Amino acid sequence: MNLPSHQLTMTVLMTPDMANFSGNVHGGTILKFLDQVAYACASRYAGRYVVTLSVDQVMFRQPIHVGELVTFLAAVNHTGTSSMEVGIKVVAENIQTQEARHANSCFFTMVAVDDHRKPVPVSPIKPSNKIEVRRYAAAEVRKKLRQEFSNQFAALKVSTNLAL
Repeated sequence: MNLPSHQLTMTVLMTPDMANFSGNVHGGTILKFLDQVAYACASRYAGRYVVTLSVDQVMFRQPIHVGELVTFLAAVNHTGTSSMEVGIKVVAENIQTQEARHANSCFFTMVAVDDHRKPVPVSPIKPSNKIEVRRYAAAEVRKKLRQEFSNQFAALKVSTNLAL
């Protein structure tokens, strides 16, 4: 399968070393895979090293169990000057029944950097179908909300004179 440079898919078998005592995969294990997938997707698109700036809206919708195949479907939804929003959908599949379910979703903001870890420009992404146009528009809303949250938080720090 030949995906465009702004998309990436990774499938991993969930093994016992990834689980807690109830047989569910640790959330931290999933977060680690999510960060790796976001890195791979963004660096592939940018053609260079990237770093994680933020993680938004991590939704653990359903538990993931040992023995399931977990597929991470990632795409660069939006680009800024040096940043990229990578959306990731996580699908867990029971190998025996082949039942697949949406287990997790989230959005990572990744920043392309040079050899000195300074931000560098990335090519603007151009949505090419209805799904990508919807994802692009939603990413713009999330970006505005992050900026508004940051502004309000900064104002709260100043008004309360607290080191939050």
